[in-house]
Order: sequence, then C-alpha cells, then structure tokens
Amino acid sequence: MQDLEHHLTQGRDAMETGEFAAAVASFRKAVALGPDLAEAHVLLGEALAEDGRLGEALGSLKRAVELAPDDLDVLYALGDLFFETGERAEALATYRRILELDPGEADALVSMGLIHFNQEQIEQAVECYRRALQIEPESPFALNSLGDALYAQGDNETALSYYRKVLAVDPEDPQAHYNLAEMYYDTGDLAGAEAECREAVRLDPGFAFAHLTLGNIYLDQERPREALHSFQEFLLHEHSTASRDIREEVAAVVEGLKAEL
Repeated sequence: MQDLEHHLTQGRDAMETGEFAAAVASFRKAVALGPDLAEAHVLLGEALAEDGRLGEALGSLKRAVELAPDDLDVLYALGDLFFETGERAEALATYRRILELDPGEADALVSMGLIHFNQEQIEQAVECYRRALQIEPESPFALNSLGDALYAQGDNETALSYYRKVLAVDPEDPQAHYNLAEMYYDTGDLAGAEAECREAVRLDPGFAFAHLTLGNIYLDQERPREALHSFQEFLLHEHSTASRDIREEVAAVVEGLKAEL
C-alpha cells in the first residue's frame, strides 16, 4: 500500500511540473499495484491525455468508469475527454448520466451547453446554461459560458453584464477577465484588453489563450519583444491536440519575430 501511495504521489508531483511522461510511468506502476483502484486509472488517463496520447487516455478512463460507475468525478473526467477528442455524442451521454445520478450537478449542464456551443447550436447552449443557473445562480462556469453565448449572438451588453456578475462573485476568476479581454479586443479597446489579459495571466500563469491574446495585442501595439514572450508562453502551456493548427501558426510567428529582433 505504501508503494502504491508513493507512485501516486510521484505521479502527481510530475504532473505539477509538466513532466507528463514521468507521470504516466508513475501512474502505470500505481495501476499495476492497484488494478481495481479507479483513482489510479483516472490519474493515468489524465497524464496520458496531457502527454497527447488520447486513445490510451480514453481506455484508462473507461476502465475507471467500469470500476466506479457512479463516481461523478470519474464520469466528468471521461465526459471531458470525450469532448476534447470530438466524441460529442459520447460526451453528452456521459454528462446526462451524471445528471441522472445527481440532477443538481449544474456543471454537467454547462458542459452539455459547451458541446452545443461548439456545434454552433447557440440556442440549445443558452438553454443549458440557464438551467444550470437555476440550480446554481452564482456559478462562474455557467455565468461565463452564458456570457460567451450571448456575445456570439451579438448581445454584447448582456454578455458584459454576465462577465461582471462573475467578477462580483469572484474577482479573481481568470476566465471572466479573459472573456472581458476578448470583448475589449474585438471592439478595438486594446488598453482595456491588455489590462484584463494581464490580470488573467497574473491569476493563472498557465492560462495559454490569455497569453495568446496578449501576444496579439502587443503585435497590434507594435511591441514585438513583448509579443514574442507572450507567444512563447502560449506554446509552453498549450499542448492540446485540438490546438495543433494554432500552435503551428504561433510557432511560425515566433520564428518571424526572432528573425526581426
């Protein structure tokens, strides 16, 4: 048992420092020692996903669900990975399973809404977010997501009000600051966008897309050295398969900036 805990701790430490391959190795040892421990399979799945091995990650999380079919955390992990890999029907089914087990799980409704949002089914997304807010009126996850959907519909003022509601509930919510930055950037308020992006990365230094937006702001302001740094931070923190094309574009911009400087 001590060896099992040792490998779990070792793996968690490796995840914290971004050493995902080492984390995978540690969690594999933990799974070998505790093959019926759902937590070990979940952690292995999460490490594999971070290491870009999504097929293996799904296998680990599916095994975790077999071991703990009613564990909400395990189901969320699987649903989120289904979403990341584009298996939307499976993701929706997983989130619905969570709601069957606990109808008060507002986050499951928001996650369902995100799937609809990504399919440009904005009305369905809004319905999910509003249902979530009926359960949890001060949920930053739901408020931010509803703001995004309303912004996509062109209702900028109402979207802004939802982002501000988030910050009234939690002034240190990095997502809300980032959402405001995106809105300000889109409307040409570069100073406001920069301030909100800076706050987002102060609160969450690993917020990759805030670094990306900050880099674009600096480019627009003709501040190439700062843009280079922000783009490098984006590449350091963003590793998802879905972002491969964006990473390639940013890497090309980085090389161009290096040549100029």
